[in-house]
Amino acid sequence: MLYNIDDCSIVTLPVVHNDNGNIIALENSENISFDIQRIYYLYDVPMGAERGGHAHYDLQQYVIAASGSFTFILDDGINKKEVFLNHPNKALHIKPGIWREMKDFSSGSICLVLASMKYTENDYIRQYEKFLDYRKKWK
Repeated sequence: MLYNIDDCSIVTLPVVHNDNGNIIALENSENISFDIQRIYYLYDVPMGAERGGHAHYDLQQYVIAASGSFTFILDDGINKKEVFLNHPNKALHIKPGIWREMKDFSSGSICLVLASMKYTENDYIRQYEKFLDYRKKWK
């Protein structure tokens, strides 16, 4: 299936409030629409640095600003949109076949990523021209 940027959405995660602090519990196929196979996070990203610059053939992700803020640029080969993440109870659900770039990391930000697959280099599209060719094949 060929997804577009409008298929990528912000998901509100369930917060359990407590006077001693809040907690968010995420469970496969309960409040995450896929089984999590890999978790990783980005931190200590230098001011002005950009990350991403790739797409995936099959992988889905939930991206959470566990701390601080940053901006995602989503691109489906025709349209682009920017998504600002700055709260740990909001996740950006990125569908397969969407080019993503990340920028504007605040000091101390932590970008938490929940992925539907283990790391597989063959799932990456790392060159934008190859990404555009891939998207054209689906039309």
